[in-house]
Amino acid sequence: MIILLNIKFLLKHPSHFIALGFGAGLSKKAPGTLGTLIGIPLYLFIFSYSFFIKILIALLFTVVGIFVCNQTAHALKVKDPSAIVWDEISAFFLMLIIADPVLNFFQIFELFILFRVFDIWKPFPISYIDRNVSGGLGIMLDDYVAAFFALIVYFSMQWLIH
Repeated sequence: MIILLNIKFLLKHPSHFIALGFGAGLSKKAPGTLGTLIGIPLYLFIFSYSFFIKILIALLFTVVGIFVCNQTAHALKVKDPSAIVWDEISAFFLMLIIADPVLNFFQIFELFILFRVFDIWKPFPISYIDRNVSGGLGIMLDDYVAAFFALIVYFSMQWLIH
């Protein structure tokens, strides 16, 4: 049975709505890139909160993400569907929190590019996790490791510049 990815599927269950990034995952072109962009307004919405509250929200996004990504992948009968973009949203959201407190547009752009490069390229161990860790945890974890590598490069660049 083929599951159609459409508005009906998106609205069928709250897990699908979240996992598909409020509809961003339905994009025919570059759903992961579109999903990553959704992390920016989410971050800007909580920008003035304390670091502790931001981290708690990121932790909530992670725990919820493991659950909703697992449910949606199971419903779609695919290990890691490209339409699931909550992993990109939450990993990039966490990156912005870690790179905080004084991000400007150019720095957000740098972080965005670095994250997308590592998420698409998937060097080891990201590729290993992508292939060998299943379910919602695997869907989320490879993006969090990509975010970690992107942050290492970002902070190294910042250190070299200053």
